[in-house]
Amino acid sequence: MGALGVAIGAFGAHKLHDMLEKAGRLDTFETAVRYQFYHVLALFALGTLWAFRPELRSLSTPAWLWVGGILLFSGSLYVLCFTGITKMGIVAPIGGLLLLAGWLSLAWAVRSL
Repeated sequence: MGALGVAIGAFGAHKLHDMLEKAGRLDTFETAVRYQFYHVLALFALGTLWAFRPELRSLSTPAWLWVGGILLFSGSLYVLCFTGITKMGIVAPIGGLLLLAGWLSLAWAVRSL
């Protein structure tokens, strides 16, 4: 997901910048990339923690919530930016809720550390 974020971000910044700006969607695109990277870094930290504490099986819940959140939140914004299908904007809040649920489930999982 990190490599994909770099590729999408670079493609948007170098090849689609003018199109995104003209369509008024540059901010939306940047938000999608930024939130993808925030959660890729969080997934990396979670994976590192899990490597040292494999007994913490409950860490898989926030990981899967973040993966789903990235796909729905950032993914729907990418589709909106690249295709102009505005109905995809309806999906973004669901992805946002998954990202939020991931953070809350992480807090729940590490409460006893």
